[in-house]
Amino acid sequence: MSTLITSGIQISVQTQFRPDLSNIHKSEFLFNYRIDIENTNPFSVQLMTRDWYIFDSLYTARYVNGEGVVGEQPILKPGESFTYTSGCDLCSEIGMMKGFYTFKNLIDGELFEVLVPTFKLEYQAKLN
Repeated sequence: MSTLITSGIQISVQTQFRPDLSNIHKSEFLFNYRIDIENTNPFSVQLMTRDWYIFDSLYTARYVNGEGVVGEQPILKPGESFTYTSGCDLCSEIGMMKGFYTFKNLIDGELFEVLVPTFKLEYQAKLN
């Protein structure tokens, strides 16, 4: 698990290779990642947008951005957490993702960026 705290928001990430959804012989590798977001601030926040950089070791890197996560723009009161699971496909056995979320402080309306720790996407058989 990778964990990082930025501006009072703690982000933890766990990844999992999905052999049931992958086709290794066709260079189709699918990974799930679970993200836990915890608001340690004394004020409420709302996750507004996400920005991802996806590195695939043998192919072109991708940049993805959009509103919220998994169709939601969750509001987190002080001490609250939000967890979601999503996925990423690669054309090679090894990659990584990194990025940031843009949050809104619900007291003053200010936007701020929260870094997501870089996390690896690895097909374990390749590493042995």
